[in-house]
Amino acid sequence: MTTPSASPDPARISWAAEQTEALRTEIHRALVGQGPVVDQVLAAFLAGGHVLLEGVPGLGKTLLVRALATTFQGAFARIQFTPDLMPSDVTGHAMWDMKSEQFHLRRGPVFTNLLLADEVNRAPAKTQAALLEVMQEQQVSLEGRTLPVEAPFMVLATQNPIEQEGTYPLPEAQLDRFLLKVRMDYPEAGEEVALVRQVTTGAVGDALRVDGVRPLMAAAEVLELQRLAATVRVDDAVLDYAVRIVRATRQWPGIALGAGPRGAIALVRTARAQALLEGRDFATPDDVKAMALPALRHRIQRSPETEIEGLGSDDLLLALLAKVPAPRA
Repeated sequence: MTTPSASPDPARISWAAEQTEALRTEIHRALVGQGPVVDQVLAAFLAGGHVLLEGVPGLGKTLLVRALATTFQGAFARIQFTPDLMPSDVTGHAMWDMKSEQFHLRRGPVFTNLLLADEVNRAPAKTQAALLEVMQEQQVSLEGRTLPVEAPFMVLATQNPIEQEGTYPLPEAQLDRFLLKVRMDYPEAGEEVALVRQVTTGAVGDALRVDGVRPLMAAAEVLELQRLAATVRVDDAVLDYAVRIVRATRQWPGIALGAGPRGAIALVRTARAQALLEGRDFATPDDVKAMALPALRHRIQRSPETEIEGLGSDDLLLALLAKVPAPRA
């Protein structure tokens, strides 16, 4: 039996589909290829969640975030994480004003709409925790005052998976704060030719070029898109499918620690967003399956035997998805 809910206005769904397609188009003016990555980031954007973007240097992780930031008229900030970065460099601090003989609060870069946390695994654990606390609570405590961050608020953190020297890997409990973990891989041959041509034609130096990306919407319109995504219908059978996938990770061979309930919540939220990206007011089992890897890969831990065999979290999840029966239409 389907849980009754108000159906979204078809006209608003059509408007949302047009807006998200326009977002895709504008982002691809700066970023060549990486279609699945762009869609996963947009799904998190619509679901109001944060993204951990992983990939080797030079694939365009920062460029993707800059292009997304340019498409809406909100505030954007970037933090380059380094081993000497302090929590106050992220959240802000109190400064003593000698003239007024009072402390004044200086807000940190987290007070923005879209925050790029570049190379988040290069900062020590205390600084990482300060950022992740803001991500979870949407507020900062400074000198006894609680200061909310303005909505929409989204953190896109990047990390390099191959270089571990001088890094502080995020603990599993903190990784769970990210709605999705998106992996960016090398482009296809044709895409790489187009990328090299675009970057080297008429350009001097290595500056990121987002001048061709147009701003499309205000922050209020982004919030409206997020509200629409939250109203996309999810049939009980589809909801049950998402929960069964997550529960299966807890007994699956090769997985030492499965995903918790937050994994199922992330899976349903992003399935709703995926449906909206495709112009539908209802989520399908295919939407759940499409979001399973980015929603769960950072929420499971492999067993030592699995690591020795060279099997990754994606390999285990793909095998699991092939065995968990999906509901029939």
